Amino acid sequence: MQRLIPVLNKDHVSLHLISVINTLLTAAKEISHRLHQGSLAGTLGSTLDENIQGETQKKLDIVSNQLIKNMLLETQLVRAVASEEEDDIVEGNPDAKYLVAYDPLDGSSNIDINGSVGTIFTILEVPDHPAEGKELFLQTGDEQVAAGYILYGPSTMLVMTTGSGVRMYTLDHTVGEFLLTVEDVSIVKDTQEFGINMANQRFWSKPMSQYIGDLIAGEEGPRGKRFNMRWNAAMVADVHRLLCRGGIFTYPADCRNPAKPCKLRLLYEAMPMSFLVEQAGGRSSTGYERIMSLQPTDIHQRVSVIMGSANEVSTCLQYHKDVPCERFDG
Repeated sequence: MQRLIPVLNKDHVSLHLISVINTLLTAAKEISHRLHQGSLAGTLGSTLDENIQGETQKKLDIVSNQLIKNMLLETQLVRAVASEEEDDIVEGNPDAKYLVAYDPLDGSSNIDINGSVGTIFTILEVPDHPAEGKELFLQTGDEQVAAGYILYGPSTMLVMTTGSGVRMYTLDHTVGEFLLTVEDVSIVKDTQEFGINMANQRFWSKPMSQYIGDLIAGEEGPRGKRFNMRWNAAMVADVHRLLCRGGIFTYPADCRNPAKPCKLRLLYEAMPMSFLVEQAGGRSSTGYERIMSLQPTDIHQRVSVIMGSANEVSTCLQYHKDVPCERFDG
């Protein structure tokens, strides 16, 4: 099996970018070790603190964020980092070329039940135009130079793209390296699986309610076939499933909290996952706009997400086509 760096070399990825990616993976190995130690590591449970999102932080949220941040900034190859757990960006080497945004532990509510969690990351280059602070990160998804996630499940896996398709790597604990296990990830165009948080159904817009209702209606409904629902409460795990066997994953906007109608963050969740999905032949949208084309306005900006098998996403978008967008600014 091929190791990560020779594969990236074949794709003509720069040595400095390879070093940034390798640093992320070094941090991921440590996170993986602590997760697999479970209660033995003494890092399970919640703190009394909330992050910028207003979410109660798990102990491992803080540990994971600190590991990734410190390791990246120590390389001197990173100009700044942005994290779900940080109010603002954290500056690094002012002369460096790369920016890294990340969700250090996606799905952390699953930690204490030994469920799947993951790390999501995106890497951007410092823009050519003058920019400082948060403005450095306000780039579209099409400007990403690399993106991916590490899934901490029964095995620890890296799924990544540098713009030349999507590959999957599995951490071999005997050698301490990620080895290539899937050369060319391709999402099937049609599916009979969907992932959504049904607890929010009564708060959705009419197009999404109608779409999901028609899926649930099965063979007797307008779609004429049975659909199965799968939901892991961790974006990494839900997107990994559709990359492996197709499906549609959506976290739509809803009307529960007018100040925060959307759940997922554009910069370090929706953008990198959309990059992966599109590189694997799928589609990704807010319901009205291609996620990769969105111009971010804030590092913690939220968006609605619909992504997965191309034909099924297209069908979902048809439900939204003739209904004005209920503009939720997250």
